[in-house]
Amino acid sequence: MGNIVEYIDQQKILCAVVLEVKDRRLRILTESNREMNLSASRLAHKCSMRIDLSQGRDKTVRTLKDIAQRREKLIHQVDIKELWEVLNTEQEWIDLVTMTEFCFPNEATDDHKSAVVRAFFKNRMYFKFNPDRFFPYSQEQVQHLISQRIAAENRVEFITRGARWLKGSLENAAGTLEPSAGDDQQIIEILKSYYLFGKESEHYTIGKDILSKVGIRDDHDIYLALVNAGVWNENENLELIRNETPIDFSTELLATYEKIAAKAALEVIKPYPDSTRRDLRALSLITIDGQATLDYDDALSLERDGDGYRMGIHIIDVGHFVRKEDPLDLEAQFRGSSVYMPDQRIPMLPAGLAENLCSLKAGEDRPAISTVVRLNQALDILDFEVFASMVNVSRQMTYYDVNMQADQDADIRILREAASKFRQFRLDAGALQITLPETHVWLAADGEISVNRINRESPGRLLVSELMIMANWLMGRFLKDQKMPAIFRSQPKPKERLYEGMEESLFKNIMQRRLLNRFALNSKPEQHSGLGLEVYLTATSPIRKYSDLVTQRQIRAALDLEDPYTHDEIDQIIQSLELPISGIIRLQQRRHRYWILKYLEKQIGQKLEAIVLMKRRNTFQVLIPDFMMECDLPLHGGIDLTPEDLVQVTIQRADARRDILTISIG
Repeated sequence: MGNIVEYIDQQKILCAVVLEVKDRRLRILTESNREMNLSASRLAHKCSMRIDLSQGRDKTVRTLKDIAQRREKLIHQVDIKELWEVLNTEQEWIDLVTMTEFCFPNEATDDHKSAVVRAFFKNRMYFKFNPDRFFPYSQEQVQHLISQRIAAENRVEFITRGARWLKGSLENAAGTLEPSAGDDQQIIEILKSYYLFGKESEHYTIGKDILSKVGIRDDHDIYLALVNAGVWNENENLELIRNETPIDFSTELLATYEKIAAKAALEVIKPYPDSTRRDLRALSLITIDGQATLDYDDALSLERDGDGYRMGIHIIDVGHFVRKEDPLDLEAQFRGSSVYMPDQRIPMLPAGLAENLCSLKAGEDRPAISTVVRLNQALDILDFEVFASMVNVSRQMTYYDVNMQADQDADIRILREAASKFRQFRLDAGALQITLPETHVWLAADGEISVNRINRESPGRLLVSELMIMANWLMGRFLKDQKMPAIFRSQPKPKERLYEGMEESLFKNIMQRRLLNRFALNSKPEQHSGLGLEVYLTATSPIRKYSDLVTQRQIRAALDLEDPYTHDEIDQIIQSLELPISGIIRLQQRRHRYWILKYLEKQIGQKLEAIVLMKRRNTFQVLIPDFMMECDLPLHGGIDLTPEDLVQVTIQRADARRDILTISIG
């Protein structure tokens, strides 16, 4: 009782007096006037010095503080580095008494012993610390510890600087900051990585420490700071950055294109009869695409053939320009597909190819792969032929043009009827027709957003959709007959069938889509239940999809224009495309949703119609047809809704960056 002891608390050595001892547990009074229970094993130092407890608590505490201050003043007389330089070669434990004699040769009181313990506790760079003995580290260990200390100090300084930058960026309006200095770039990269990848970021820990230093809990503040600093713009496509999606083409790839273009300028492609490529330039070909289309990969033709017709579906022969394994081919395989988003288009091939050489531009001779279908007067398919050709497009039309001329233009009317006849053929074969409108997002030059629903059953879109399905089916049959591997598509029957033929109910179309089984890719042909066809592949978009280019090459090989891929090579390509294609689909969907939410941010309070899809535990899942968006509608007492009910909802909140849409019963 009354003994002076010292213990470690929160990286500090504190002085205390023992009030009571019981079963190796001490009740102590500390220099901060606090009573506490402590295990004897926690003591950093104990000495013979005692305090008279009868002097009262206040005086006892003052005495403890005086002792602590006295011992702290003695610390500066202890030169630990100098001691280490003398003792490190010994590599032996040195007890407290001996070490105190080294430090204070003429005196070794309890205060001096405590000062030694405190000094070695504060500086553990040179000796392994133990309350009553010390062991000198080797030179290698000391160097390592010094490096660790420097790194730790640098880290603390960096976190402080990062916190200062983040706080400053948040406090400034967007675009008002000066360009970031070189020292700030590392901070910016760390914050970008933290925001984009969260716990998956290699900088997660230091990023979290920077946020903690500022007192930020919402990661969204990082985005705001980076926008304010001009690192990102307000509508930055973060998915592109996360996916590391390539946007531009390297200098080397553009040089490869230039060589292809130079060769094409000198090349004379000889059509039939001097080669297997037939001359169809006398035919009147039309392209039908969206208004903003720049790359035209398919065209249609129609000519009388006795009592029937010869209908042509002509696809640009990309394989004629882009050869297997050349740099542009490898880049196209890496990209997998062109990417189409409301605010950006990222092509699979350089623009010079996609929009020029490999595009069916009006008035330009182009090599093509043509599928010519012979139809009787009733527009039934009699037979077909697939061959290489030379074509020249006469008219480039938009879907709007076709819709306006659907009844006046005889050729368009017949093509439309042929498309309808083919759809009925598929429906009779068990095809599952799911008809859902599309939402098109248009961004004006001034930033204004407009959202429109597109009727996929309009004359122009139905015509193109069905005739491309027909061409893909027939090219699939052609390769199957040739026993050639290709990237064939198949699909099992749906889990359940809700209707037969065509169904106008939007609700049933949505629910039927949920019951579809996923399509599969295989080098061998199999049934495609959804389309009602015994074989199917896609080869009508070789400018935009690498799988279509690969399949087109197999057709070229069957026509003796190049060597074919093997089954193993096709399987390897299918596997290599799985990851990039899934990433592109996700990227396009998320960006489309982002811009619709951006549009809805200015529609708060707007009342809309919604279709109830299903009831969940605490919400109803509904579809907003105007935007083809599904969202949750909170349950409200007394309201009993069932699937397919129409309800009015009100937009409560929309936040594109946070991917939030909140609605309520309107």
